[in-house]
Amino acid sequence: MSNACSLDGCTVGETGRCALEKDPVTCSNRVIEIGALKRLMSSNDGPEDAEGAEIGAAVLIAPIEAPSFPSSTTLGSEDIDEMMASRYVTVVGILGDPDSGKTACLASLYLLVSQGKLDGWSFADSRSLMGFEDIARGARRWNDGNPPQQMTVHTKMSDDRQPGFLHLRMKQNDGERHIELALPDLPGEWTKDLVRTSRSDRFQFLRSADILWVMVDGRTLIDMQRRQGVVSRLGQLGGRLRALFDNAIMPQLLIVTTHLDEGAVPEETLTKLHSELAKHKVFAKVVSVASFSANPDIKPGQGLAALIDASVTPHCAPPLFWPSKPLQADTRAFLRYRGLQ
Repeated sequence: MSNACSLDGCTVGETGRCALEKDPVTCSNRVIEIGALKRLMSSNDGPEDAEGAEIGAAVLIAPIEAPSFPSSTTLGSEDIDEMMASRYVTVVGILGDPDSGKTACLASLYLLVSQGKLDGWSFADSRSLMGFEDIARGARRWNDGNPPQQMTVHTKMSDDRQPGFLHLRMKQNDGERHIELALPDLPGEWTKDLVRTSRSDRFQFLRSADILWVMVDGRTLIDMQRRQGVVSRLGQLGGRLRALFDNAIMPQLLIVTTHLDEGAVPEETLTKLHSELAKHKVFAKVVSVASFSANPDIKPGQGLAALIDASVTPHCAPPLFWPSKPLQADTRAFLRYRGLQ
């Protein structure tokens, strides 16, 4: 039976010809609308015309689609460049070995500011909410009130050569100031390759960075057996960064020690760290944070507000646009040159 006729063996729907040699338009066995059948017969009897071309087309016209929101996963360098063309964006360079706490720091920052619990700052906007949700998902999985063994997952890049950025816009609570941060979530293997083999092609974006965060597990700086090796590696990393910037001005460097909830880094260790960096003409400020905390005396996210403040506050006074100095009797001056003294 054809889809156009109820008579068994009739193929009028495919051929346009009735099996009973009747007029298909007046046949009592037809089951489709007459206009559609006429168009089918016309397309089978002759060349395809404007009406016959409609057979097989969509039954309904596709609705006009409303513009969709942009992708909310991590952003590429071109997206950050586009934003920087219209407003000021603070680009942060984040480095550190695997398990140094880079991703945990970003996840904790997002969770705090999204709940309005970051001291001095409140959430304003983000173009990478799904990216933040991906790295913070582990912190949301609790078993019978017990925190998970690992708050975040190990960072993996889809492109081994280009960083992925997380975007965060925040408002300062005691004023009208807004800041926008571009935060790369990079795997620790990139930093290891930079120190071990001096592979710096993936860190060219650091030349546009306003601030550098070097994350280090604070527990390794407390351990007497490991801290000297960690200090030496940080010195090597400082040397690689100095070579990366060559003769250009190097952004401010912040050494961010994590796991503050398990103990503070001794002052003598920090002194050794500063001395090791100074060998490479690199100078840094140390900020300690606790992205998550099992210590009742240390709040989760402690130190993150200070880290943000240090990242967006100028670390030195701007140079004078037109410096002046008092005239000296034994030096040539412009007025003397013209004979108008």
